[in-house]
Amino acid sequence: MPGVLTLGVFMALFALFWPTVYSMVEIWERSETYAHGYFIFPITAWLLWRSRAALAQMQPATELRGLILLALAGAGWLVADAGSVNVMAQYGFIAMLIAVVLTLLGWPFVRAALFPLLFLFFAVPVGEFLIQPLMGVTADFTVAMLQLTGVPVYREGMFFSIPSGNWSVVEGCSGLRYLIASVTLGVLYAYLTYRSWRRRLLFTVAAIIVPVLANSGRAYLIVMIAHLSDMELAVGVDHFIYGWLFFGLVMLLLFWIGSFWREDDQVEPGTLISTPAARRPAPAGPFLPAALAVLGVAALWPAYSAWLDSRSLPVVPALQIEAQHGWQPGAAFTTWTPHWVGADRQLRESYSKAGRPVMLALDYYATQRQDAELINSQNFMIQQKDLAWSNIDESIVRVKIGDDVRSVRQARLRGHQGQRLLVWQWNLVNHRPLVNDQVAKLLLAFDRIRLARDDGLSVLIATPYDGTDSDAATAVLARFAADMEPEIAGAADRAGAQ
Repeated sequence: MPGVLTLGVFMALFALFWPTVYSMVEIWERSETYAHGYFIFPITAWLLWRSRAALAQMQPATELRGLILLALAGAGWLVADAGSVNVMAQYGFIAMLIAVVLTLLGWPFVRAALFPLLFLFFAVPVGEFLIQPLMGVTADFTVAMLQLTGVPVYREGMFFSIPSGNWSVVEGCSGLRYLIASVTLGVLYAYLTYRSWRRRLLFTVAAIIVPVLANSGRAYLIVMIAHLSDMELAVGVDHFIYGWLFFGLVMLLLFWIGSFWREDDQVEPGTLISTPAARRPAPAGPFLPAALAVLGVAALWPAYSAWLDSRSLPVVPALQIEAQHGWQPGAAFTTWTPHWVGADRQLRESYSKAGRPVMLALDYYATQRQDAELINSQNFMIQQKDLAWSNIDESIVRVKIGDDVRSVRQARLRGHQGQRLLVWQWNLVNHRPLVNDQVAKLLLAFDRIRLARDDGLSVLIATPYDGTDSDAATAVLARFAADMEPEIAGAADRAGAQ
C-alpha cells in the first residue's frame, strides 16, 4: 500500500509539474552533453531494486514533517519558475520527489535509499555556467604548454596564433561534456565499488579533476598534431575523434586505477539483517491522508504560477531617449548588434560628441516570463562561430561613471574587417544598476511573486578602440554613461508606468 501510494503521488507530481519535467527532457534531446539524463531515472530504479532486500526490512511510516521539506522545495520551485530559472526549478522538482518519499515512507527508508534518491539530481542538465571558466583553463594550459615546448604563440583572449596557423578556444573546447560524463559515471562507480565514504569522496574528486586536465592535454595534443603535420591532421572531423579517443582512454585508466582499492565484496555499512518474521505489515490507515496532504501542498505552487502567467501583459510605450550634454544622434558606425531576445521594447541608436561615436542598445522587459526575460542564456554579445565578429574577452570590471565606481560587464570585440569595439553592459532593476545575474534574477522573481513591478532594462554601450590602447574608449564610455544615464533611467520609468 505505501509503495503503490508513493508511485501514484510521483505520477501526479510529474503531471502537475510537467512543464518542468519537459524542460529537462527537451535539453536531453537536443544536447549530447546532457543525453545521459535519459538514464538517470532507470539507473535510480535499478539501484533501488538492487537494494530491495535491505529496503524490504524497512517499516514504512508517515513522517508529516516531510511536508515542511515539500513546502520549502515547492516555494523554491515557485521562485525559480517566476524568474524563469529552469535549472533551479528542476532541482526544486527533484527535491519534492525526495520529500514525497520522506513523508510517505519515513526517515529509515530515506536513509537506506539515500544515494539512489540523491542520484536523481544528475537528471538536471546543469553546468553551462562552467563553459567560460573551462575555456579559460583550456586556453591557459594550451598556450603554456606550447611555449614550454618551444612553439612561439601570440594570444588575444581565447584566440592564439602559432607559426602554422590560427586557433581559437570555443565552447566545444571547454570540456564540459567530458566533465559531466566523468562526474556522473565517477559518482556511480564510487558508490558501487567502495564502501568507505572517504574512498568514495576521493574518487569523486579525481573524477572532477582528471577530465579537466585531460581536456587541456587533449587540446594541446590536437594543436601539436596539426602543427607538426602542417595543418593536415586534427583540423577536421579527426579533431573530434582524437578528442573522444583520448578522453576514453583517460577514463578507462582512471577506473582501472580505482579498481585496485575496490570494496564491493564487503557489506554496505549500516545494512540491516533481519528475518522475515521480524517484519510487520504496515498499517494502511495513515498513508492515504498523508498522500492527499502531499498532493495538496504540492499543487499550491503550480496553481499560483499558472495564475501569474494568466495575467494580461501591460501596454508598453516605445522607448524614447533625448540626447543630453552635447551628445547628438549620429550615423551608425558598426555592423555589430547585440543579441538580446524577447524584449518588449528595443532601441538601437548611435550618438557622437567631439568626433567620438557611441552606440546605445536598450532592451526593456515589461514582465519576466519564459523566453522574454532580462537575464537569459540567449542574451549575449556574439554568437559562437560568428562569421563577422569575435569576442576577444568578456569580464566584470570596476569603472568610474561620474562620481560612482561600480561594476559593468566589459567585452572587447574584433570584427573580421578590422574594427574593434569596447562594450559595457549592465541591467537596471528597481532603479539599481546590476551585473550580477543571480541577484537580478532573484529580485525580479520575488517582485513577480509579490505582484510588484518586475520590469527590467538592459543597457549596453559600445565605442571603437584601436588595437593597442583602450583607455581613450574607456573614457568615452564613462562620459557617455554619466551624461545619459538619468535619461536612460527615465525612459525605463516611462515604459514601466503601466
